[in-house]
Amino acid sequence: MVPDQVPERPLWEQLAERNAELPRGERLQKVLAAVGFGSRRTCEDMIAAERVTVNGVVAILGRRVQPDVDLVEVDGAPIGVRPGLVYYLLNKPAGVITTSADTHGRPTVMDIVPSEPRVFSIGRLDLETEGLLMITNDGELANRIAHPSCGIDKEYLAEVDGGDVPAGKVRRLREGVELDDGITAPAKVSQPEPGVLRIVIHEGKNRQVRRMCEAIGHPVRRLVRTRIGPISDRTLQPGKWREWTDSERNAMVAAVATTIERRD
Repeated sequence: MVPDQVPERPLWEQLAERNAELPRGERLQKVLAAVGFGSRRTCEDMIAAERVTVNGVVAILGRRVQPDVDLVEVDGAPIGVRPGLVYYLLNKPAGVITTSADTHGRPTVMDIVPSEPRVFSIGRLDLETEGLLMITNDGELANRIAHPSCGIDKEYLAEVDGGDVPAGKVRRLREGVELDDGITAPAKVSQPEPGVLRIVIHEGKNRQVRRMCEAIGHPVRRLVRTRIGPISDRTLQPGKWREWTDSERNAMVAAVATTIERRD
């Protein structure tokens, strides 16, 4: 006698049971859409393509997350989904220091941006260097951007002494110059006009561009950082700040993910 077979449960019951086992919180596609990764359908496609992880585990459709607890990553790069995260782009003037406070009473970048929530700069610019600085309270993304292995490009315009820089010296900058802490990595260098160098580096050595130019006999008179990875803004005036756009944040996440993939 053949034992009675247990009828298969309806699919909706199986899915409901599976979903009940998932963590509580917001649906992942809704969270991704809210921080600018596109429509919910687009975000569902990203999840289905296994591009999204939660706490290091590949996410599945139907996954829920708690933004104030879970670490969400897209293509291996963390994205800010926790409530209260802010991302500022500041055009630092000369004479302002990149610290939270100064014992000598000098102005700091924190005097320019809102005092709440508490934030910190991603990297630094020295006292007399001008230009773009990123400020945030997103520690996960900041650590990825600032880590030496990440290699996010940083572009500078340097006005140098000595007029026109000979092609041989420009080539030295491109190939790497000897500093007291080692040879610099290859850089992208051009001279848009005599005595002005456009230099793109991906290292983070202290005062690197100034020391590179000194090493070839053309000390810097004025130095301005004009781009950090995919983010630039020629309209942002010195001493002013603004929030990143969603597209800028997503572009930075993509840039960090690209460097992670290239490193692996």
